[in-house]
Amino acid sequence: MAVISDNCPDIDVTLVDKDKNKIDAWNNKDLSKLPIFEPGLKEVISRNRGKNLFFSCEIKQSIQEADMVFISVNTPTKIKGLGAGYASDLKWVESSARLVAEYSEGHTIVVEKSTVPVRTAELIQEILGESKTGINSKNNKTFSVISSPEFLAEGTAIKDLENPDRVLIGGSDKVSMNLLKEIYSRWICNEKILLTNVWSSELSKLIANAFLAQRVSSINSISALCESTGANIHEVVKAIGSDKRIGAKFLSPGPGFGGSCFKKDILNLVYLCRYYKLEETANYWEQVLFINYWQKKRISSLIIEKFFGTVSNKKILILGFSFKCNTNDTRESPAISISKDLIDNGAQLFINDPKVQKEQIEIELEIKEFEVDELSLGSWNFINDLDNVPRNIDAIIVLTEWKEYIGINWEKLCSKMRRPAWIFDTRNIIPKEVIKESNINYWQVGKSL
Repeated sequence: MAVISDNCPDIDVTLVDKDKNKIDAWNNKDLSKLPIFEPGLKEVISRNRGKNLFFSCEIKQSIQEADMVFISVNTPTKIKGLGAGYASDLKWVESSARLVAEYSEGHTIVVEKSTVPVRTAELIQEILGESKTGINSKNNKTFSVISSPEFLAEGTAIKDLENPDRVLIGGSDKVSMNLLKEIYSRWICNEKILLTNVWSSELSKLIANAFLAQRVSSINSISALCESTGANIHEVVKAIGSDKRIGAKFLSPGPGFGGSCFKKDILNLVYLCRYYKLEETANYWEQVLFINYWQKKRISSLIIEKFFGTVSNKKILILGFSFKCNTNDTRESPAISISKDLIDNGAQLFINDPKVQKEQIEIELEIKEFEVDELSLGSWNFINDLDNVPRNIDAIIVLTEWKEYIGINWEKLCSKMRRPAWIFDTRNIIPKEVIKESNINYWQVGKSL
């Protein structure tokens, strides 16, 4: 929405939320304290906030004044009830639709922005339709529901929105679809704006994320084979990525995919397939998640095995906790499960990340900083400055590919390690020659020792 305001100065964009703390954070004069870190975001906010970009808790007034309402709420995986563990929980979509039904005036175009299951627009349309026939209905209310899912990657979101590969608009009301198209066309060429029916639009978002996750799991499965056979994963990636039919993107091996979308969307896809009695299709896509889980467990188990089956009382430095670089998002980050496994085995972790706050790490690990696990005696604490890393570190694990880690003074850091020591590079960002003279064992994903 901020990018729309940046490219359409004549259109007022208001983002609303019930949570006053969130709105206050978005209105913070100190742009370095915005609730989300994303390269380029604070510059867009700085240019437009207070001009045609507003953050407010005034939900009723904002909906009343709106010609177009974008529903951009979370759709987490259900934790109980029918479809628990797989299906998306649409309670926030439903509650948003009811607010629009209650407060809107005149004709309102409602745009699905959230990633939703196929036929969610039908639910929204039904809720909006009831508002025209209910006891408190006003006859002048009309609605049009269209779908326009977001195709972006955290860390490059602003660039992805400013120069997208495509923009999708799904619906049956051509007038409403063209009105949204006119907004996008202010900065996106018409050839990139695709018009579909609403069901194709909803499904396309799920399938896009499923295909991307599939590539990550595929290359991670091959990384294990490379380690066993002596092949080099980078050479394999270069060879297959040179094939134009395959391409080189999303072929970087690592500790597994994370973020808010991939796992959730594949679970949703699996649920949909089983709902429509497509068991083989469901099983196929579920394997993508199994490989991702296996890769994380494989790495934590490998680390423990390198220390002869125990990391009890071992001091381990974790470099990176966000699920990828250039974001402070920790949702489903591989660092969570790997860190938990090590703590459960008695390790003392020292965690560093350039953008993730220790309070967020505490939430994800479900154990307070400095608190000692009663059973394993494992613990963790946050290291803000790598100069403060304690001496006698037993291992360093690179879990996020932050550029800050590439330029680390590895000679100085290695001098704080006690031998035999290990460096585990799950992102393949450290040149082997950098630590070749340090007499430290070195493991990289997808490469044999």
